[in-house]
Amino acid sequence: MAVTYDFAGKTAIVTGGSRGIGRAVATQLAGSGADVWVWDADPVPAAGIRSQTVDATKAFEIREALADVVAGAGRVDILVNNAGYLGPYLGFEAFEPVEWQRIIGVNLLGTFEVTHQVLPIMRKAGTGRIVNMGSLAGKEGLPNLAAYSAASAGIIAFTKALSREVCDTGIRVNCVAPGPIDTDLIRRLGNEVVSDMIGASPLKRLGSAEEVAALVLWLCSDSSSFNTGAVFDMSGGRARY
Repeated sequence: MAVTYDFAGKTAIVTGGSRGIGRAVATQLAGSGADVWVWDADPVPAAGIRSQTVDATKAFEIREALADVVAGAGRVDILVNNAGYLGPYLGFEAFEPVEWQRIIGVNLLGTFEVTHQVLPIMRKAGTGRIVNMGSLAGKEGLPNLAAYSAASAGIIAFTKALSREVCDTGIRVNCVAPGPIDTDLIRRLGNEVVSDMIGASPLKRLGSAEEVAALVLWLCSDSSSFNTGAVFDMSGGRARY
C-alpha cells in the first residue's frame, strides 16, 4: 500500500524540477496537496505546478523568483535543492577548468545560494524542511566524475553543518544521496557506462525517480521530525557506508 501525505497549506520550492528526480518530487508534492513552485533554467510546464525560469547560480534571479513565491503564498515550508549538472564522464586530467567550475557552481554553489535566500523566511516562521540532493559520488568518489564527486561531497558536509546551525528551530535539513537513477542525466553517459553501473549494483538495476521522490516526501513530512543532518542512501545496496 502506498504511503500518503497531506501537504495541504504547505508551499514547496523544487529547484531543477522540470525533469528526472526533480519532476518526480514536484509531482508527488503537488499530488499530496502542496503548492509547488519549480525553479529551473529550462522549465517544462506541468499540471498543478507553477514554473519559473531560474538559474540557481544567479542570486538576482533567485531573489526575484522568491519574491514572487512570497507574494503569492506568503511562506516557504519546503525547499528541495535538486538542481544539478553531472558534466562529462572524463578523467580529471582531461577536464577543462570551465567545466569544473560549472559543475561546482550549479551543484554546490547553487545549493548555497538558494538556501541562503530561503532560510531567513523559514527561520522567521520557525519551521521548515530542506532536502539537499547529493550523490553516491559524494560519499565514495567516483572515477571520471571527480568534479561531480567533489561537489556532492560538499553538499553532504553543508547539510550536516547547516543542520546544526538551525537545530534550535523547527527547521530540519537532510540530504539524499542517490546512486544511478534512471534519468536522462544518467542515460546520456552511454549504454556501456550505464551497464557497468547496473552491474555494480547488488540489486542489478537502476533506481527510479519515483523511488527517490518517495524518500524526499517522507523527509518533508512530520513523520521525519527527529531526522536532521542525515544522509540517506538510494544506491540499491552499492554504498559502502
